[in-house]
Amino acid sequence: MLKRILLGVVTMLALTFGIYAQADSSGKKEETKAAASETSDKPAAFRPTKEQIKKGQEVLIAKKLWNGEATGIYGECRPAIKDYQKANGLDQTGKFDKATLSKMGIPLTDKQKGIETPSSGKSSSSSGSAGGEKHAAPFRATKDQISALQKVLKDAKMFSGDANGERSDDLKEAVKKYQSAHGLNATGGINGATLEKAGIALTDSQKASMSGHKAGDSEKKN
Repeated sequence: MLKRILLGVVTMLALTFGIYAQADSSGKKEETKAAASETSDKPAAFRPTKEQIKKGQEVLIAKKLWNGEATGIYGECRPAIKDYQKANGLDQTGKFDKATLSKMGIPLTDKQKGIETPSSGKSSSSSGSAGGEKHAAPFRATKDQISALQKVLKDAKMFSGDANGERSDDLKEAVKKYQSAHGLNATGGINGATLEKAGIALTDSQKASMSGHKAGDSEKKN
């Protein structure tokens, strides 16, 4: 009789430990699944191509910020990238990120255009932010428009460089003078208002971008 009682107690203890072990194992599996889900939800990191790095290095060399070679490999150019980013009001990451390449006028790939940057929730194009607010895409002048503006500035004796469609510090200063002389916000940036004032036609996408910015400014005032 005593043996049967002891056997029953041992059996119950074994069943109890088995249930606890199974529950603990299930809990760990759920934690693993949750961690994997969080990882998959993270946006892809922005990575420049070798050709983009090479072009970026060429810009740094032209700006006399770096005296190395344009190899397409980061190497020791990161401090120079930070200097460029600091001079242009960008986050000093030391990398050829999305904002830096755009500022340098280096085209992005279609895949890169779809990658959100850490601050894209606040300043991305048409995607909504955490609060549901939408932002207009930044205005970008084409090379032909820049060339046409350079010709206007040359005729106005404000710019002495070539009308090659390339941005430069001299061009930025000339644009500032033109904007100031015509009652525009003298930022030195080639925006829609400046091109329109110079009689240069805008593309449909640029007009849409300007409308978006005006709508955003109106909402802020209200």
